[in-house]
Amino acid sequence: MDLRRCSILSYELWNEAKNLFAGGVNSPVRAAVKPYPFYTRRAKGAYIETEDSKQLIDYVLGYGPLILGHSHPKVLNAVKNQLEKGWLYGTPSVAEIKLAEKITKHVPSAEMVRFVNSGTEATMTAIRLSRGFTGRKKIIKFDGNYHGAHDYVLMDAGSAASEFGVPFSLGIPEEVASTVIVCPYNDISCVERTIRKEDVAGVIVEPVMGNMGVIPPNSNFLKDLRSLTREFNSLLIFDEVITGFRLGLGGAQSYFGVKPDITTLGKIIGGGFPIGAICGSRDVISYLTPSGKVFNAGTFNANPVSMIAGLATIEELEKGNAYRISEKAAKILAEEIDSLIKIEHVVNRVFNFFQFFLGVKKVENAGDARKSLREVYVKVHEALLREGVFVPPSQFEALFTSIAHDDDVINRTIEAFRRVLGEVH
Repeated sequence: MDLRRCSILSYELWNEAKNLFAGGVNSPVRAAVKPYPFYTRRAKGAYIETEDSKQLIDYVLGYGPLILGHSHPKVLNAVKNQLEKGWLYGTPSVAEIKLAEKITKHVPSAEMVRFVNSGTEATMTAIRLSRGFTGRKKIIKFDGNYHGAHDYVLMDAGSAASEFGVPFSLGIPEEVASTVIVCPYNDISCVERTIRKEDVAGVIVEPVMGNMGVIPPNSNFLKDLRSLTREFNSLLIFDEVITGFRLGLGGAQSYFGVKPDITTLGKIIGGGFPIGAICGSRDVISYLTPSGKVFNAGTFNANPVSMIAGLATIEELEKGNAYRISEKAAKILAEEIDSLIKIEHVVNRVFNFFQFFLGVKKVENAGDARKSLREVYVKVHEALLREGVFVPPSQFEALFTSIAHDDDVINRTIEAFRRVLGEVH
């Protein structure tokens, strides 16, 4: 099939974009859709519509934020009302207090909050804060964990960094890289050896790895991290940009019963608008300026539109339906995919997000994920697009479900997977 004949406008837009943007896109994973990205015109519920008038069931959901689906009416109306009042003040607004109150109510580690504009800003500030609070330099991170696109975490990074073969970015000075120690995910022995011999300010971890596919923690991994960091007076940082408010109102720390010192949030707490947050105890967060000496600032910090959208989202999540429906959808779909794949494979699911890996027996860390048949996964992705289903173009991302993924949507998806996976041998 000549895709250019079926998606003429996207093809023309792609050729134009390649002259304007590096690689034709403004975030690398968007270029992973082959032979070229489709361009989205609008989205509603569980569906997106391309500029070529094709409707796709969406399991990317903006890479996680849209747990209420696209254009949820409560969020839409809240944002419309806010826009009539203004969209940037440069002063505090009531909405930031209300959103922070929701976060501190639900997230166990959160006594105070600092809002920023992205998950990248949140993890960058959290690492700076851990160094400022402890007076130490070294950080431990994990192979395949992706914490954004700043210098201190682009060593053995997951997500698009692994997809495009640049988990070590050019432009990062050796002096910076020398302050970051990388351990395999789910390997507590590496952390113990390191923390005993190095002066470690903090350990940053995705409690569920969501940027190398989906990889859950082993039974005691997070608890052992908590014990070790406490023993050696290092701070434990949970990067809950993905898992925050996705695995329930309390995020992964409630789901697994482990309370970190610092939590970073993003995605869902902005309701689909740019946002990030750093949360923690009063003692730790008070080290941020202006009350402390760890600097953070931003013109768009606590932007009122993002605050309002996040507040509306959490209020909807508090009703519980989104969690019930999205978990049911993910469970049914993951189990069906597991039964349909005839070659050796793994399906990893945690609550309402999951990923399947082809050609491997287990996926417990980034090394396991890299052994999967990525080229076959890409063919499955392309075939699903032709069937009207959009899953992540990269093996190293996750499939997300939302309140909009009802029985009808799931049944349509299963039929598409049956047609596609029947050809995978």
